[in-house]
Amino acid sequence: YQRRVRGEDPSRDGLKDTPKRAAKSILFLTKGYEENLELVVKNAKFEEDYHEMVTVRDIEFYSLCEHHLIPFYGKVHIGYIPTGKVLGLSKLARIAEMYTRRFQNQERITRQIADAVVDAIRPSGVGVIIEGSHMCMSMRGVSKSGAETLTSTMLGTFLDDPRTRDEFLRICTRR
Repeated sequence: YQRRVRGEDPSRDGLKDTPKRAAKSILFLTKGYEENLELVVKNAKFEEDYHEMVTVRDIEFYSLCEHHLIPFYGKVHIGYIPTGKVLGLSKLARIAEMYTRRFQNQERITRQIADAVVDAIRPSGVGVIIEGSHMCMSMRGVSKSGAETLTSTMLGTFLDDPRTRDEFLRICTRR
């Protein structure tokens, strides 16, 4: 433990409890490691004779870049076509939260969310789009604030049927 870090005195009032606060913060920001799909979905799978698209969009998320431990944040859009079972709508947000509250990269989160929906209810298709702003790009490195990263995963009918994919994209981009 260094007595002075970058000219700071770690024993001064504002910093002396910082290691404890930082540890507590990291535990909260990575609480997704304590969760799994079964715990998150619980009994919120419902038999329903509905075979049209279900979409929840603009799910706010916060995550930590696994490369720099700097936050990235944005919105997740999830759509699926049920085949006899639907998920409680809040469970889509909880699935997103489970994966974003880890050390991550945006590409992996996108696929993990899509795979989780498939595992939970076996829909005929799933689409996930994430719009992210990465502070590792805006406050360090290239310092390009305002840059947005878009990732998508399309599975099943969202991949195979251009009409389904187009409908999902229109829903996600409608403002």
